[in-house]
Amino acid sequence: MELADRLSGASRIGLGLAAVGRPGYITLGRAADLPAGRSVEAMRARAHELLDRAYAAGVRYVDVARSYGRAEEFLAGWLRERPDAADVVVGSKWGYTYTAGWRVDAGVHEVKDHGAATFDRQLGETRALLGDRLDLYQIHSVTPDSPALHDRDLHGRLAELAGRGTVIGVSTSGPAQAEAIRAALRVEVGGRPLFRSVQATWNLLEPSAGPALAEARDAGCVVIVKEALANGRLAVDGPGDVAALAAALAQPWASVVLSGAATGDQLASNLRAGTADPGEWADLAVPAARYWRERSELPWS
Repeated sequence: MELADRLSGASRIGLGLAAVGRPGYITLGRAADLPAGRSVEAMRARAHELLDRAYAAGVRYVDVARSYGRAEEFLAGWLRERPDAADVVVGSKWGYTYTAGWRVDAGVHEVKDHGAATFDRQLGETRALLGDRLDLYQIHSVTPDSPALHDRDLHGRLAELAGRGTVIGVSTSGPAQAEAIRAALRVEVGGRPLFRSVQATWNLLEPSAGPALAEARDAGCVVIVKEALANGRLAVDGPGDVAALAAALAQPWASVVLSGAATGDQLASNLRAGTADPGEWADLAVPAARYWRERSELPWS
């Protein structure tokens, strides 16, 4: 069954575990959201709580990554405990290695490498945790200069994985997301498009990828929106989480919009966007270069 078909009929809001898979992240206000001490056990319990609540509310897409600390591990454990959750669609990402050692004050939290050797290693690590539950595997944070867009050896490896039933996609970041998306859409193996999903940042502050995401949807890709709350900025200083998420859901090209909730209350509020009238929203957009510069300056907490 096609990925889009598996997601049809489910909530268009997915759950991302970036904020609860590791002790440090850049979401505003996060310092007060997490359990005291942020031990592995406490973070696992929080992730499982969110997964339980999301599944009960109809969420069927879960987003993790190799660089999200223990997010894959937490999800894998939850899936083992929930045989009734066979309909959950799992997406993960490779290309960043988590290096913070479960510390918030680490100098470097993740290291990027889109080479074939990193893909081989990280796919093995992901498979060891998720087994045959890996439905979608995306290259993490592709930019126009990423070697992953031109490495034919890597493309062959990705095509082999696609041939075994895993959808191959890209996630993008940075001020040139549209250029990266369009470059990814041109990549073919054996005369067929390689990438069948695109995950990108789109929000009321940074909507520049919208036209390229529409092209991706027209090309048959599943389109996943990340950072619809601008790492908490739109929830804290903007229109609020429901309005910001509803704006993303209103985009005709959006297949799934991710919630990055770290608490049950945040998740419950985020999910209200699924039935909210998006109405009219203010023009809050800023130049893409400014948005990504300010994002890079957000503190890990």
